[in-house]
Amino acid sequence: MTNRIGFIGGGNMAASLIGGIVSQGDIDAKQLWVFEPNVEKAHSLAQQFGINVAKHNAELISNSDIVVMAVKPQVLQQVLTPLALEFKAQQPLIVSVVAGITASSIEKWLDGHFAIVRVMPNTPALVGMGACGLYANERVNKLQRDATSKLCNTVGISAWVTSEKDIDSVTALSGSGPANFLLFIQGLIEAAEAAGLSSDTAKALAVQTAAGAAKLISASDTPLQTLIDNVTSPNGTTEKALQSFEQAKLKNVIADAFEAARTRSKELAKELG
Repeated sequence: MTNRIGFIGGGNMAASLIGGIVSQGDIDAKQLWVFEPNVEKAHSLAQQFGINVAKHNAELISNSDIVVMAVKPQVLQQVLTPLALEFKAQQPLIVSVVAGITASSIEKWLDGHFAIVRVMPNTPALVGMGACGLYANERVNKLQRDATSKLCNTVGISAWVTSEKDIDSVTALSGSGPANFLLFIQGLIEAAEAAGLSSDTAKALAVQTAAGAAKLISASDTPLQTLIDNVTSPNGTTEKALQSFEQAKLKNVIADAFEAARTRSKELAKELG
């Protein structure tokens, strides 16, 4: 397959993927298309990245081997339904970054069978540190899988799951996960400020500490518990903090939050599909 990629929707996630593709340099910007009803936003993308702006979705589909659906979940059905004939004629790989919409719903709205990859990206993709979970239906071939991996890896890392229901778990883990970490960091900053540190100092130290902890994990195969033990001295400050977490049943709180997000992901699939 060739590398012509069209984006239906030109919001933040589409812009980050387009930026990642262009920065990699493997695909010419003139192989990329976008249709975005907000004309100003569409032309801003064209000006920034040198890509093509389609006059309508049908033009974009006819010029694309891969069509990335990057619209709001609530409007996906009304966007897809009028395009059934165009999708059937072109038979592109459909890559959906739309949360909560199953591959079977997409096929139902297009009244046909298509190669579909569902992608659950997350907001750190905007700064090249994204984590994408990927699921392919049975009509996706190896070349298409490789092309999707390459696309997602331009803004971070990607990982395939074998069952579509696992996308709900990915949503809870990496999709919603950034907000969980941000909330924890916010709590640390606010506690430090309450203890007398300046806002700037608290933020700088908290952010670097979070980044450093993540780097420690990614830089070695050392088990997480060992990394925790390495910074925990008997009767020291870290031990007291960890004991406080244990008393508050922090892991249970995290597990409950994960399950709440996963459950809501499953509910969205039923509501929107």
